[in-house]
Amino acid sequence: MDSQPSTTATLVHLLLSFSLLLLTLPSSSSSSYSSSIPAEALPTKSGYLVVNSTSGSSIFYAFYEAQKPISSLSKTPLLIWLQGGPGCSSMTGNFYELGPWRVNHAIQLEPNDGAWNRALGLLFLDNPIGTGFSIAANSDEIPRDQPGVAKHLFIAIQSFVALDPVFKSRPIYITGESYAGKYVPAIGYYILKKNPKLPPNQRVNLAGVAIGNGLTDPVTQVATHAVNAYFTGLINDKHRIQLEEAQNNVVKLVEQKKWSEATDARSEVLQSLQNMTGLASLYDMRRKIPYETYLVEQFLSNRDVKRALGVNESMVWEDCSDTVGEVLRGDVMKSAKYMVELLVKESKVLLYQGQCDLRDGVVSTEAWIKTLKWEMLSEFLNAERKVWKVKEELAGYVQKWGGLSHAVVLGAGHFVPTDQAVHSQAFGTRESQIVKTGFSIYIDLSK
Repeated sequence: MDSQPSTTATLVHLLLSFSLLLLTLPSSSSSSYSSSIPAEALPTKSGYLVVNSTSGSSIFYAFYEAQKPISSLSKTPLLIWLQGGPGCSSMTGNFYELGPWRVNHAIQLEPNDGAWNRALGLLFLDNPIGTGFSIAANSDEIPRDQPGVAKHLFIAIQSFVALDPVFKSRPIYITGESYAGKYVPAIGYYILKKNPKLPPNQRVNLAGVAIGNGLTDPVTQVATHAVNAYFTGLINDKHRIQLEEAQNNVVKLVEQKKWSEATDARSEVLQSLQNMTGLASLYDMRRKIPYETYLVEQFLSNRDVKRALGVNESMVWEDCSDTVGEVLRGDVMKSAKYMVELLVKESKVLLYQGQCDLRDGVVSTEAWIKTLKWEMLSEFLNAERKVWKVKEELAGYVQKWGGLSHAVVLGAGHFVPTDQAVHSQAFGTRESQIVKTGFSIYIDLSK
């Protein structure tokens, strides 16, 4: 999700956080057992990565080793997942989208056939501090911009890699969705700038980044909602004009650097679009009900589950933190595009969107791609857009040139792994190696 955190348990979360710092929370392992989490469903490791040794503020993590690595573990890539928000927990991604186990309507875990850790190690981080099970000693420590977010993430990733000598040599890919369209390029950019200043044994082995249905260049993206909805047949010309006027107001506020006001104006645009269309969710125009992320909230309220994950039982988990969302309110409309411009030159970038997302979907992403300051942009825009199939079934379309790949996933909305589990699994597998996209994914473009 982007810029719409929910629920009201955040204040309780922050009050509990400091007392939790007094505890040394051990990592869970497959030798543990909980009646609510079968032993085989436990993370390989989970616990806390300290980002401020003075206050104890820490990022919660859950790591799942590759189920069927095709090489030695020392060469098996690590894939880091960041949820959006700002302030939404990656445990939603874990237990509702791409983790090896999903929560069903009985609030029990069942295997996920589309898990992204089939061939890669999969690391979920509750980012930034104050999000999900992560700990903010106080709200003043929560980052207020992307450089601050990236600084904490860099410390957390370094700490995770130090947990096991085998992690050190493994390529690291960073991915996420929605507001992570800013988190992902921010940490990628930070790594590229920081690594040259560090000795080799302290560097992060970045191999590429991927952004799913991301909010990356908000001022460009907000200007696409009206035309997208109009040509989809969801609004008429009168509504289009009204929406464009509201969008123009957001752009003016950004130009005036009135960041919080621009954030609020963007929210009004999206609410107007919701009201005009009557859709259950802008995240997927097809849905009759919103995404059922409440299932994860019910599951993670169980004391046995929290204990099994290495979390204090008194902690209250929420899907999205209002406190974190408010702290980052002034950051929402600021662009991370310049960070992508460095990454596409010095690393590998994959942008993917579900076809049916009206908030951060295909049209909005293609709009800001066209504005990239990149010497290979013309070649990318003129590159062939190829049909992508998975097991002979049409899965979407892929366009690639140089360090940039763009994939459209058919039959998916904002939560691509939830909607197209098996197809999106291509983003976390190395099985189809006919054409390497430059990320950790291999898509068969030969058909």
